[in-house]
Amino acid sequence: MGQPATSRALRSERIGAGVVALACLGVLVTAAWLAPSEAGHGTHEQLGLPACGWVAMFDRPCPTCGMTTSFAHAASGDFARSWAAHPLAAVLVVGTSVVFWGGLHAAVSAGRIGALALQAVNGKTLALLGVMGLAAWVYKIMTWTGG
Repeated sequence: MGQPATSRALRSERIGAGVVALACLGVLVTAAWLAPSEAGHGTHEQLGLPACGWVAMFDRPCPTCGMTTSFAHAASGDFARSWAAHPLAAVLVVGTSVVFWGGLHAAVSAGRIGALALQAVNGKTLALLGVMGLAAWVYKIMTWTGG
């Protein structure tokens, strides 16, 4: 027989939830610290990262062009510019915020919200994110003004 079901998270689950919450908080704090690039992409360079090689080679955006900029706009409360910089990233920043609060709740209260959330991660959800990513990339290509 398996372990009995419990309504409270195990210590290891609480620690895991805390680690996930801290990782999400790190992303959100970093986004808040960055000044969004007016070009709609390139904000990642403030972190010491190189300019996008894809842009340099093809003068077209890569699938993730604008994601850091989108997060930075969202962190400053400008969700319209976040969406314009990268639509999928605008969705992901909301998801990152939700996961932060859910992880914090699970870590502090021993709630089982993480187990419930994991049920939402399935093939359909991942396929939807893939389609959204492809659509966002097409959008970026159509609105590209150059590197």
